[in-house]
Amino acid sequence: MDCSRRLKFGIIGTGWIAESHVEALKQMPDVDIVAGADLIPGKAEAFFKRYGVENVRLYPSHKEMLEAETDLDAVCVCTYNKTHAECTIDALNKGLHVLLEKPMCVTTQEALDIVRAEKKSGKILSLGFQPRMDENMKMIKKVVDSGELGRIYYIQTGGGRRHGIPGSTFIEEKTAGIGALGDIGCYSLDMVLNAIGYPKPLTVSGYRSNYLGTDPEFNTPEDAARFDVDDFAAAFIRLEGGIILDFRIAWAMHLDTPGDTIIMGTKASLRIPSTECWNGSIGGPMKMYKDVAGLPVEFEFPMYPQTDNGQGIFYKKLRSFIDAIKENGTAPVPSSQILYNQAIIDGIVQSAKAGKEVEIHLEEI
Repeated sequence: MDCSRRLKFGIIGTGWIAESHVEALKQMPDVDIVAGADLIPGKAEAFFKRYGVENVRLYPSHKEMLEAETDLDAVCVCTYNKTHAECTIDALNKGLHVLLEKPMCVTTQEALDIVRAEKKSGKILSLGFQPRMDENMKMIKKVVDSGELGRIYYIQTGGGRRHGIPGSTFIEEKTAGIGALGDIGCYSLDMVLNAIGYPKPLTVSGYRSNYLGTDPEFNTPEDAARFDVDDFAAAFIRLEGGIILDFRIAWAMHLDTPGDTIIMGTKASLRIPSTECWNGSIGGPMKMYKDVAGLPVEFEFPMYPQTDNGQGIFYKKLRSFIDAIKENGTAPVPSSQILYNQAIIDGIVQSAKAGKEVEIHLEEI
């Protein structure tokens, strides 16, 4: 690392996800965390004290921080979903690089507004999809890019938890906007869409429910009473290139898994074992199925060991963002791709409300 150029970071939002950002940034000798903002009085002060980060200037809102801190290089946006767009656009308009946590936002329009602000600013905006940094995840894209599967025509993906409903701001529409669909569904979509080159989504037929989240016998009575987002979502999505995407995701279900991820091609198919919880890697060794010399055969891919010297995929997410800034590079996880991810999520929401298939229309930027 070139420590002669130190980057000054600000943290917007000091909730749970900000903990991983600060833990990663503290390991980097070329980064200084100099400012933080949170709407809840005293929360930011307690947060930085808990993590031993000193001399951080604190603000009651991101707007006040951005106005006062004239020499920041970048910010991490770690707020709840409903404020992702506002905080990111304001930071870009101030000429700052932004690492925006997932999901990108709540609606397609917000995503378009974010991309417009990014282009106008000329700064780097990267999205918080750390599973991309995992070597086992990277292998999925390598297999697809190798051509071994042939032409991809059908994908099944999703996953989720048998018991895994979060609390806090995750479960109310006024703060989260969307539930499991945005929280872990965006990861599942990115895994397969990134592997096949992020083709444009065309139509969505979607479904959402929250039977378990609102059940006081399944969820805590207090959280069940305020639960008004989805705990399960499913969709049938048509992509450019004649590809069908069959998707399902759950925070809670009376099942161990809604199914493995399957990528079907004209020459071979790939099975990717599901995980109990989206922890950044795959659930076990992948298998490829194909015919060789007229016989059906299976190939199992060995799992890459997690040999990262304590610097996991979250660290790599932050490091790749910082390196892109210092090297005048490009975003490790570009908004141009995650715009499609967000359009699918919003399409599922709109289709579920309408009770029918909807077309996805994306304005030119």
